[in-house]
Amino acid sequence: MAGRLAGKVALVTGSATGIGAAAAIELAREGADVVVNYSRSEAEAKQTRDACAALGVRTLLVRADCSHEEQVKEMVARAVDELGGIDLLVNNAGRTRFVPLPNIDELEDADWDSIFQLNVKGAFYATRACVPSMRARGEGLVVNVASVAGLTGAGSSIPYAVSKGAMITLTKSLAKALAPQIRVNAVAPGIVLTRWVAGREDHVERYAKDTPLGRAATAEDVARVIVSFATHGTFLTGEVIVVDGGREMR
Repeated sequence: MAGRLAGKVALVTGSATGIGAAAAIELAREGADVVVNYSRSEAEAKQTRDACAALGVRTLLVRADCSHEEQVKEMVARAVDELGGIDLLVNNAGRTRFVPLPNIDELEDADWDSIFQLNVKGAFYATRACVPSMRARGEGLVVNVASVAGLTGAGSSIPYAVSKGAMITLTKSLAKALAPQIRVNAVAPGIVLTRWVAGREDHVERYAKDTPLGRAATAEDVARVIVSFATHGTFLTGEVIVVDGGREMR
């Protein structure tokens, strides 16, 4: 039986591992053809591609650093040429540097520049590059992977938290700019069990104890919410869904 997204093409940036990989696989499970993007983790990206292909969809593997607009444009052009267009974009590619919040003297301009260049400008580059194809196909959906750090100010570092706050604002601005054809939403996960938290098991355990649902999120938890914007939440735009088991409820 065809999935609910059969005939759609999805581009997931940073989809070699973690949330991006889980989102790519969940989109493929729903029948979408998938563009798997990576910048460094080629072996893991191939695993993601193979997992998607095993679900019977078309796949395309593209190496591109989303902090460089020309590479993003080339990636999108390949997707349009080889898969026919793009209907869904998941802006997941991101980076951080772990610096305790009180240690403000450790932060350098390079931290701010590199984090913002990918987390914020990279998401904008990818969205802008996909807009013509989405409009040509009649509609589109963008889902930005933000973070509760962008709502609380806490997180792996101040530049990271501020970048995710900017990403949330970018979501709302683009939702207004691109309506009605293109919807733009975001997810804001709390701690997610990916390789980013490797070596920080004590921190994850403490976090889970303060979470009403009693655990940290898996990448699949977040991926299913991302996909739901395409399969169920079709009258949502400019929304930010917190995926943290209730820890930051207000």
